[in-house]
This record gives sequence, structure tokens and C-alpha cells, in this order.
Amino acid sequence: MPEILIVEDEEPLSLLLRYNLEAEGYKVDVCDRGDEAELRLQESQPDLLLLDWMLPGLSGIELCRRLRARPETERMPIIMLTARGEESERVRGLATGADDYVVKPFSIPELMARVRAILRRTKPESVSTLLRAGDIELDRETHRVHRTGKEIHLGPTEFRLLEFLMSSPGRVYSREQLLDGVWGHDVYVDERTVDVHVGRLRKAINKGRMKDPIRTVRGAGYAFNDQFLVS
Repeated sequence: MPEILIVEDEEPLSLLLRYNLEAEGYKVDVCDRGDEAELRLQESQPDLLLLDWMLPGLSGIELCRRLRARPETERMPIIMLTARGEESERVRGLATGADDYVVKPFSIPELMARVRAILRRTKPESVSTLLRAGDIELDRETHRVHRTGKEIHLGPTEFRLLEFLMSSPGRVYSREQLLDGVWGHDVYVDERTVDVHVGRLRKAINKGRMKDPIRTVRGAGYAFNDQFLVS
């Protein structure tokens, strides 16, 4: 299980990141100060660091520079998170040693894809591109879905919705959580949009008498039915 350290002083954002990363199966720790993160990283190194640019105690850009100067952390994957979107600032962040650079506000699904891409390159054995459950197979790399060996054609939103639900079988997600995880917290759409896309997803993957793998939990939301795995 890949370990990820989030160094971010905006608590709502760090909580959102932690929730979505843990939903994908990562082990996550959070720190809200640059100097505390530096001490923690001297004791143990995660598989990936999500590092905010502006931090109390020690800036993210300075922490990145220090980590790259040490043999034990010089190859640690780092994604910088920042509100600075100017080209000169992006160049500065990458020149300091960051592997990737994400400007706030950003799409959560996009960030998850960047995390997977970096871990696939640096720790390929830990990131599976295939999700399998029952007779359904989802390929994150080719964006293809098969059921009983036959390809199912999904729109991009339905694909992300199925991927998100399949990542944590049995876990119930509220409509608000699905909006954050699939559409991103910076996208403002009505919660009923979730019901519409769940309906489209069900129509696409359930043919004939096939068992519906998506469970509706009254008053709570939706889950990928963990009983489907053994049925």
C-alpha cells in the first residue's frame, strides 16, 4: 500500500485530499507546517509527498529544495500544490525539484490521476491499472470497461463514477461525497446530477438479467455492492 504525506495548512483541503486518497487505497498522513514535515521526513519517507507552496514554519518551496539536497530524499516524488499559476512560478517550482505542479483550485479526479501516474512510474508494483469485481473489469489506463468479456461503452463521467465506487467496494458514499470525488470540489452542480449519472451507469452496465452491482442506500447514497464480489 503506497504511503502519501500531505503537507497542507488549509484544513478543508487536506481533509478532502485525505478522504479521496484513502478511498483509493493509499495510506495517508497529514501535516500542516513545513518545519514539522521536515522533521517527520527525517524519520521516515513516504512514497509520495503532496506539498503546499505556502506553509507556516517553512515554505514548501524551501522544504522541496532541502529534500532534494539530501541523498535519502533526493528521489522522493513530490507534487507541489499552489495558488500561484504564473508560468514563472511553475518553472521555479519544477526547477526546485518538484515532479509535478498543480494549481489551486484543481479537480480532485485530475489530481488522483497525477498521483497514480507518478506512482506508476516510481513504484509500479503498488499501483494497479486494472480494477476487477465479479464479472466487471475496469482499465484505468485505457479507460475501457468490460463485463463478461464484452466491452461496455461509458461516458467520461460514468467511467469516473464506476472507478470511484469500485475502488472501495461496500463503502457507502453520500451524493455530496460523490460530487467531490468524481466532479471535484470546485465544480458546482446539483446533487441530483449524481442520481442522473448513476442511472445512466446502471443502464450501461446492466443488460438483461445481469445483477446490478450498484447498491442504493436509502437516505445515505450509493455503494458498489461488496456482495457482488462473491456472488
